[in-house]
Amino acid sequence: MSNRHLCRSIALQSLYEWDFLKKSNSELENIIKRNINDFAASLDDFPFIDDLVNGVILNLENIDSAIIKAAPQWPINQIAIVDRNVLRIGLYELLYSKREDVPLKVAINEAIELAKYFGGESSGKFVNGVLGTIYRENEEHSS
Repeated sequence: MSNRHLCRSIALQSLYEWDFLKKSNSELENIIKRNINDFAASLDDFPFIDDLVNGVILNLENIDSAIIKAAPQWPINQIAIVDRNVLRIGLYELLYSKREDVPLKVAINEAIELAKYFGGESSGKFVNGVLGTIYRENEEHSS
């Protein structure tokens, strides 16, 4: 598993716990540290994890609005917690990351892989559909 993929996994696990337990934003740092110690103590790309998690939190309202717009038949609170947070990470990377750091198709592919690994049977397809819709809309607006 690549370092970046492992970082995304830790970011997802941290956001999942935060979301599931309805923790405050101030508790995220401790959740992240514990997950790094439990799952990747030898990892050295901590800034990437912090960037993902904090980027999602700072842009949560806009990210969730994009999810709601792209998947109107799925109220945000009815989307499985894993899928919701995979989408949040994927959308953060699609909408807010520097293209030279994370190409758009890499962000989508990584989110799909996280959804397949951590989510349910149809999570990969669902994440692909939502992110693909947003990707196409952004491509149309930037042309």
